[in-house]
Amino acid sequence: MQFPEYRPRRLRRTESLRRMVRETLLTVDSFIYPLFVIPGKATRKPIGSMPGQSQVSVDEAVAEAQECQALGIPALILFGVPDKKDAVGSEAWNDDGLVQRATREIKRACPELTVVLDACFDEYTTHGHCGVMVDGDVDNDATLENLGRVALSQAKAGADVIAPSGMMDGFVGWCRDQLDEGGFEHVPIMAYSAKYASCFYGPFREAAGTANEFGHRRTYQMDPANGHEAIREVTMDAAEGADFIMVKPALAYLDVIARVRDEVDLPVAAYNVSGEYAMLKAAAERGWLDHDRAVLETLTSIKRAGADLILTYHAKEAAVLLRKG
Repeated sequence: MQFPEYRPRRLRRTESLRRMVRETLLTVDSFIYPLFVIPGKATRKPIGSMPGQSQVSVDEAVAEAQECQALGIPALILFGVPDKKDAVGSEAWNDDGLVQRATREIKRACPELTVVLDACFDEYTTHGHCGVMVDGDVDNDATLENLGRVALSQAKAGADVIAPSGMMDGFVGWCRDQLDEGGFEHVPIMAYSAKYASCFYGPFREAAGTANEFGHRRTYQMDPANGHEAIREVTMDAAEGADFIMVKPALAYLDVIARVRDEVDLPVAAYNVSGEYAMLKAAAERGWLDHDRAVLETLTSIKRAGADLILTYHAKEAAVLLRKG
């Protein structure tokens, strides 16, 4: 097709024509809204580095769930921010822990809403790492043992989806075995399969209280320079029984999302992480860009790259914008 016989602008001339040929459709059905659950009652603590986001008590998490349901958002992902922490994060598999209680209450109030539970330890450990520390590094197999306990506890609480996020080798297969043996073969796993050691998690560290006491996470999270490795990781997780594959973060890894979409025949999720959210908010507050257009353009780019699902702190405001058309 060549000019002047073919003129691409013909199909951009009116809004209705642009709608008719639009290739990527962003809908609220793609959104998963993250929430940080803290002890207390009727409690909301604004997160300074994430304008518009707060840590919430269980009762407030129920109110958030009801708001999401009213907006048509189909799912939440919950992170616990407990007062009690220890070296192995044992509070993570407490059957009466924060996310376990929040799940039961949310499912009671909004039974049709999907509740995803992050299965990890960094929020629950005194050192802020994602598992059992031995000689200054996370012990992979000892962490798997505890991860199985977390998955079972979360499933018993009524979680619709378990999302192991610690990037341990074999973590999907281990969770699948534990869930199946515990009678929860119906519970799907959303694997954080390509989770990079990224600087864009900064505000999350404040929100979830997961700052490292020492060291770094580069021995278990992926090197940002690697793309082929992501394919190896997602292929392994698919073979071990993952039901969803996740890429995290999203915006600096759109190429990885696209490659993963081409490689695996599973639903692909992408996490539009805290730093990406905070950057947009900061620029909008300074008048450097149009907030609402930037939100929708950002989420559309993630969808266009190949994500079926988007975990995003923009979910509620994007749902409102999409309703407005």
